[in-house]
Amino acid sequence: MPTKRSVLRTSFIALLALTIILIISTISYTYDYDVQDLKDKIVDKFGKESPTENQKDPTKEFIEDTSVLNITDQKVESEYQPISKPMPNLENENAVLFTLARNSDLNGILQSIKNLESSFNKNYHYPWYFANNEPFDDEFKTKVDELVSGEVEFITIPKEYWSYPDFIDLKKAERSRRNAANAGMMYGDSESYRHMCRFNSGFFYKLKELQKFDYYWRVEPDVKFKCDINYDVFKKMKQEDKMYGFNMGLTEDSKTIPTLWDSVKEFMKENKDLISQPNNLKFISDDDGETYNMCHFWSNFEIGSFKFFRSEKYEKFFQFLDSKGGFFYERWGDAPVHTIAASLLLSPDQIQFVANTGYFHHPNQDCPRVDSIREELNCRCSPNRDFTWHRWSCVNKYFEVNNMEKLNGGIEKRDEIEYQAMEQRDIMKYLYGL
Repeated sequence: MPTKRSVLRTSFIALLALTIILIISTISYTYDYDVQDLKDKIVDKFGKESPTENQKDPTKEFIEDTSVLNITDQKVESEYQPISKPMPNLENENAVLFTLARNSDLNGILQSIKNLESSFNKNYHYPWYFANNEPFDDEFKTKVDELVSGEVEFITIPKEYWSYPDFIDLKKAERSRRNAANAGMMYGDSESYRHMCRFNSGFFYKLKELQKFDYYWRVEPDVKFKCDINYDVFKKMKQEDKMYGFNMGLTEDSKTIPTLWDSVKEFMKENKDLISQPNNLKFISDDDGETYNMCHFWSNFEIGSFKFFRSEKYEKFFQFLDSKGGFFYERWGDAPVHTIAASLLLSPDQIQFVANTGYFHHPNQDCPRVDSIREELNCRCSPNRDFTWHRWSCVNKYFEVNNMEKLNGGIEKRDEIEYQAMEQRDIMKYLYGL
């Protein structure tokens, strides 16, 4: 026979259960409630004597009689909606994913978002900012916002960041584009490509919307990440005091930058105090700085510190190059500009090689050549297509001049055999998609 105390205790538990249900029903969660599970949790929390065989369990009886609340086998109704995006990880670094895109790039950028969200950002929910020299249309903004797990912002680039500086001779620039096109140069006749390269070289880090961030990861349309990135790349950059991170390295088309190195040598001569000691000059020059060997970090994959790009030394470097007019009179790209700046203005230990991401940007693929790494990172790529450690890749040289142990075995013998008979035109097609 249950005692009066046990009956009161059981009734108190039942009343407490009702109170909990009413509280839950007033907030915005939309959980499916399992009545028995809820009862068990209450019992575990407060304790209850087991009822006798013939005694009704008032707790179970009361909880199961919920028709008045209309919550059995359905979701709690609420005037509030659940949070549309996950909250950022509180341990995240102050960083942003950054994309320069046009409205016409929508399909390509949706592919990039799906890939990077699946491989990396689903675990961190870093914000993703998009910039365009024209306003983004509603379709672009809606579809992008649906896929990004973090905060999204759309930026219209100020006109002064995407226009000719006053000192440029427009007729000379037009002749340069025409001659470049006639010579078969990739993007030879494109004005917008030149504005883009100049923007990426000297203005993206000045956007007011980005001033609150310390790090960025540049992501372009039509790229893929075919391996899981199972660590926070920004946290690694901060912990190891890295200023610039790259994934691939290849050689620039020399026709696009005929006078760039002459300008760089002039800068070095006039600004010896800005050149880091030690530096990575041997990565970009095979003859102690006399000529440029065309090696550059492929800047379509780039993780960097805004501190470096906002520094006085980088700004002075960019302004010096910009004054030469090479972005418009030739076709200077942001990849060699960033690479030369990082190699001369930073210490080698401030540069990070970001390995094993499965990154793909036509026509080049990064894919770990070690089976165990591909399995661990759930890679969806073939090592036969890996360019990172190909003999034409500048990553090999980067590791050599910095006395670093090569990952994934470095260059393989088959590379020497497989491509040794290729003509120069085939080489350009392989490297640049021409």
